[in-house]
Amino acid sequence: MFVFVCVGCGAELTSPLSRVALPAHAHQKYGNGIQLPVLMESGSFAVDPEPWGPPWRRWEEIHPEEAVARGIYAPIHALADGVPGSIVIAPGDARGTLLIPERAGGYCCGLDGADGPNMACEGCGLPVASRIDDCSLWQAVWLAPDAVRRLPVDGADPVPLSWAELLEEGKYTPPSEPVATWGSRVGLNHFWSWSPQWEAAVGRALAHLLAASGGRPVTVPDGLSAEVFQRALDALLPSGPAVRHAVLAGPGQPTPEADAGILLVPTHPQTGETWTPTGPVTTAYPVPVPFGVWLWLAFPTPHLPVPASGGMPDGVLRDDPPAPRPWCLFRADRGAFQHTLVRLPAVRSPWLREIPENLTQYMRAGLF
Repeated sequence: MFVFVCVGCGAELTSPLSRVALPAHAHQKYGNGIQLPVLMESGSFAVDPEPWGPPWRRWEEIHPEEAVARGIYAPIHALADGVPGSIVIAPGDARGTLLIPERAGGYCCGLDGADGPNMACEGCGLPVASRIDDCSLWQAVWLAPDAVRRLPVDGADPVPLSWAELLEEGKYTPPSEPVATWGSRVGLNHFWSWSPQWEAAVGRALAHLLAASGGRPVTVPDGLSAEVFQRALDALLPSGPAVRHAVLAGPGQPTPEADAGILLVPTHPQTGETWTPTGPVTTAYPVPVPFGVWLWLAFPTPHLPVPASGGMPDGVLRDDPPAPRPWCLFRADRGAFQHTLVRLPAVRSPWLREIPENLTQYMRAGLF
């Protein structure tokens, strides 16, 4: 467990926190006028190893060798040039800070952090963090890595759960959910939609599937996996007979066949570790999927005819309908897809480099 303190005066700026993996949707911008919830669970923090936020440099200002040194292999609009290692926490875990009024950038519906750190240490006034709560952004506080330091606190650090314990815990991420908007004078409106977390997770995984394909067609398992992946794979990859098959693999799943070339595997929600197979399939390309999303793909949860708990008498079935279906076809998150793809060396292949260069065309086609 750790607390973060101000480098200027040593004042504590957070409650005690334990480290978890950075969510795949941490920097997602979802829709327009959408009220997204808090990004991080209370009591946790995550670290972004890459620079994020201002100052920004346009791609034309970056030498190709510098881009490759930073792990960028294809052009992007702009590259963050701040200090790497930003720490993200839940807003309710911040302590001893004040908003800086002159840095309150955003204000469509809230703060977006575009003007740099907008929270200062209450003790010495040093800018230490950015509060993000504008529409279409996940609510969070991002601590500036050069303005805080991490100190251990008394008490045992939670031991990461094993894969078996994660299965037993069963923290699914449902594929669809009610999404709130700021469109009404009387309060929030809601509509049923694909989960923003799923759109980001699939966007990241789709980039890996393309890299693993080698320019050959790829199929995924039938069902929900096909619903969220196959339409984009068919549109983005060349057609042909030499099909590669991606299979779900991970804890509680059958051992993949020896000829499995692509595996959809879970990432550990606490450590960020990717599940690794043993045996002859160790050479397969692992496509990382956040654990809660992977769990639903691997072990779909049906609409239960009886409540998980409660007092309904024996033999009585619930009569409430299942959750509504989203009204549109699934679209992967463009930002998560592009962010991942340009950081994969395979994107230097001519056939694959064409995809990020023509993202607008694929957005109009409804893939993103």
